[in-house]
Amino acid sequence: MKIGFIGCGNMAGAIISGLIEKNIFAPEEIIASDANEHSFENIKYNINTTPDNKETAEKSQVVVLSVKPQHYEAVISEIKDYITEDKLVITIAPGKTLSWLEDKFGKKVKLVRTMPNTPALVGEGMTGVCCSQAVSGEDMSYALRILSSFGKAEIVPEGIMDAVVAVSGSSPAYVFMLIEAMADGAVSAGMARSTAYEFAAQAVLGSAKMVLETGRHPGELKDMVCSPAGTTIAAVKVLEDNNFRASVMKAMDACVEVCKKL
Repeated sequence: MKIGFIGCGNMAGAIISGLIEKNIFAPEEIIASDANEHSFENIKYNINTTPDNKETAEKSQVVVLSVKPQHYEAVISEIKDYITEDKLVITIAPGKTLSWLEDKFGKKVKLVRTMPNTPALVGEGMTGVCCSQAVSGEDMSYALRILSSFGKAEIVPEGIMDAVVAVSGSSPAYVFMLIEAMADGAVSAGMARSTAYEFAAQAVLGSAKMVLETGRHPGELKDMVCSPAGTTIAAVKVLEDNNFRASVMKAMDACVEVCKKL
């Protein structure tokens, strides 16, 4: 097998779909293991599956550790003897540093530490990436090709990976809450629930696209919508009165603090 996944939850399913749909790997080149056989229901392609993590580690050239952070130590202890110096290990767990990972493997390993997010499920993920010294430039290019199959991937210093978790890994939850709140407001004003979700979600999608495609500062784009004595500035004032931006920043601070304790 060319690539194996230990843990087969939603994120693994998103990555596997991206790899197959971008023709990076064929289904028969992928293996996944999970103790819960129902987890394989996340995979819509006919890949190889097994309940044995050791089999996945032994048969794969690239091993993706896609289990929850609390299971990392046990899984690494189980598979470390099957991770040879020529294999590439990709992790997707918050808080697990390269030094911590190398210590648990007990040897030098080609480690690529990443933090993707759930929009990977629709091919719009954003992934922060860093690597250990054992990873060559060729290895990193290969890893980035894998990670770009379900969105964007960008190399960052490991020191800001906790910030990546806050601004990207966890932030879809903040955005979903915003969409829900906007929709609730529209429903209160008389709009049907389904229509409200569509309008709110499309507004968020379009606004994000404007930031990415125009390159303008978000504050400048906000000012473009705020006419003097108009409806938008009235709404913005209410958000400012209720510490909207400060609340978001405090939420991200809390996220970072939890990452440091994982």
